[in-house]
Amino acid sequence: MLIPKVQKRFCPTCRKHTECVIHRVSSGKQRRSMAAGQRRFLRKMTGFGSFPKSNPHDRAKPTKKLDLRYECKVCKKQHMVGQGFRIKKFEVTKG
Repeated sequence: MLIPKVQKRFCPTCRKHTECVIHRVSSGKQRRSMAAGQRRFLRKMTGFGSFPKSNPHDRAKPTKKLDLRYECKVCKKQHMVGQGFRIKKFEVTKG
């Protein structure tokens, strides 16, 4: 999917249509990977087959959701549109 780098979109801060630059945001590092709740969940997942919860292995989604942020050229604020969408190939063009 080809998307132009600069698009004219509605900026909720300026409250008008302005030119916005697209930024693709990657997922950051997971915080508190060994928090108490996560340790409790991992301990609960050990044991037999599907007891006490079904094991979530091998049920991953085929693609990650794409997180796009639009940065207004006027006020420099970033905003999102929707909750992202799943796509295998994504490319930003200069047009």
